Amino acid sequence: MRALVIEQQALIAELRAKLAEDSHNSNKPSSTNGFRTPPKPKSLREKSGKKSGGQPGNPGKNLMPVENPDHVIVHVPPTVCDDCGTLLPEPSIAEKRQVFDLPVMRYESTEHRLLQTICRCGKLHRGAFPDEVTATVQYGPRIRAAAVYLINQQMMPLRRTTETIEDLCGLSISEATVVAACAEAEERLHPTVDAIAAALQNVPVAHADESGLKIGGKLHWLHVVVTVMLTLIGFHKKRGEEGMSALGVLNAFQGTLVHDGWESYRKLSCVHALCNAHHLRELIALFEQGQTWAARMIDLLRQACHEVNQAADGVLDEERRAWYRATYEAILCEGERDHPWVESPSGKRGRPKQSKATNLLWRLRTYADDVWRFISDPNVPFTNNLAEQAIRMPKVKLKISGGFRTAAGARSFCVIRSYLATMRKQGANLFEALTSTFQGDVPQPCLT
Repeated sequence: MRALVIEQQALIAELRAKLAEDSHNSNKPSSTNGFRTPPKPKSLREKSGKKSGGQPGNPGKNLMPVENPDHVIVHVPPTVCDDCGTLLPEPSIAEKRQVFDLPVMRYESTEHRLLQTICRCGKLHRGAFPDEVTATVQYGPRIRAAAVYLINQQMMPLRRTTETIEDLCGLSISEATVVAACAEAEERLHPTVDAIAAALQNVPVAHADESGLKIGGKLHWLHVVVTVMLTLIGFHKKRGEEGMSALGVLNAFQGTLVHDGWESYRKLSCVHALCNAHHLRELIALFEQGQTWAARMIDLLRQACHEVNQAADGVLDEERRAWYRATYEAILCEGERDHPWVESPSGKRGRPKQSKATNLLWRLRTYADDVWRFISDPNVPFTNNLAEQAIRMPKVKLKISGGFRTAAGARSFCVIRSYLATMRKQGANLFEALTSTFQGDVPQPCLT
């Protein structure tokens, strides 16, 4: 009976811990919180001492008047004084006010007329339509660019995309036309996205992540590899090594890869760096259960991150690195005393089940160099936020549309989204970039 009570108490504690999990103390997305507001977590940021809001020297983004407005409306006073009846002199400008607004948007139709003539000798001579004018009636590049932009950048579903274009421009467009525009954009952008993939193989530091994706009602996996300037998104039926290799980057990558510790990344022949945001969330959950060593580890990692951010070259000197590693070792020993490794019973095969605290301690010790790589390499950040940000918007797409009906639609989205995310990082106007793409001149991102 005592053994049964002990077993049930452990199960109750485990279930309570699962019920307490949300976005602030686990890797669950914030959408799983429901209407329950998670408790305020232990702050993960060092206080800067500055007041909240814009700081001195920040240029701000206030609306400023322009020197040459598009339209000028003059409001004149009366020509005669309404008090004494005297004729008033020529008025001068007393004050200026400017209103910024969108122009009245309506589609424009352009007719191309092909002329012909016949020579005296009987030969027929005809003009030539531009290459992009291929049908009797067709949509122009800006309408197609708008449709592709709304679908793949603003994550709108097909029907709302057609409704938006009709409401704003007065032009009716079918869902099939939007799908065809996305397919055409994919075909035109594919060589550029292939170049992005090739460039990512040779960068010194890259970020990777993966997340579930529904295609035709079946589970697939969205894979991303990114840097500060480049983004590559793809999908595969497999989450692990096979899916990563299909993206065409990680199997040849030799730099430093920042990731969340998923075991399949360990099979890659590159240098590894772990995301400490994941560690902090797990440590917060343990801290809320009363584990003092977890609180000390949280403070140590936060302090190191803050110190690296304050360093002029983004790295710590050898003495500070040694101090952090020694303190880290002491905290690990403290945690391991509270959560020793459970050995397998005699004769039983396989790895015995460990507590979450034990598994975290094992990971922090086994891959300690990967945990602390950010203090010695200025190109390695504290977190894997770049990859998580790249996945966030495709996940929004899934929440809105529920998934992709076909693999072709998912592939089109991944190619276009890779291009748009890369161009956004490099400061391009995405609508103009897509318009140029449909005009046959794809703006190219910087790959170095």
